Amino acid sequence: MQTIDGRPYGTREDLVAHTGYSRSTLAALWKDRVANGHPAARDIDGVMHWDLEEWDEWYAGFHRGRRDRARTVDRSGDPDEELRPVDQARLLGLDPSAITHYRKNPPPGWPEPVRVEELPSGRVREYRTRHQLWAYHDTTNRAGTAGRPSAEGPDPRIEEAVKALAAQPDRTAGELAAELAERHSQSPHTWRRILTEARKQLHQRGD
Repeated sequence: MQTIDGRPYGTREDLVAHTGYSRSTLAALWKDRVANGHPAARDIDGVMHWDLEEWDEWYAGFHRGRRDRARTVDRSGDPDEELRPVDQARLLGLDPSAITHYRKNPPPGWPEPVRVEELPSGRVREYRTRHQLWAYHDTTNRAGTAGRPSAEGPDPRIEEAVKALAAQPDRTAGELAAELAERHSQSPHTWRRILTEARKQLHQRGD
């Protein structure tokens, strides 16, 4: 293992020791890197090395996405039935707190409510139909792309990253990625890649 610019880099054998996974498992993840977003390797003295911290961040998001895609979704009931937040969570197999979080920080593709009810407490309750929720789940989890926006049109996450870079120019990419991941419920590794693209766009704009 080597330290470069304060970051730990390791060979595949180092990854075996670091993660506890077999060499064959790690080789399979690397082979499928185009589909799963596996971090790029760095050639050091003719041997592939990986940033171990970046790998940990990536795998946490990859594992979470795989777990979410395996989640059981309730396909029963009237597609047009309007569901309360607690029932929306139950249909999607989520904790109710996730739906509350989505109201303030909706993930890509989260449907607009069909009805909003004002409660005596002053809060609001958003209703969505079963059909909306089934469509959301099927779209965001298709072909291993959980949480990614549609390929059509601009990626709204890049604009979020541009705003973050402009507002906090002295922060490191790792710090901004962690902050954006916490705010938008995606992995830090995903946001590091988005930040890289955002920097390219800022450069093109001349900012």
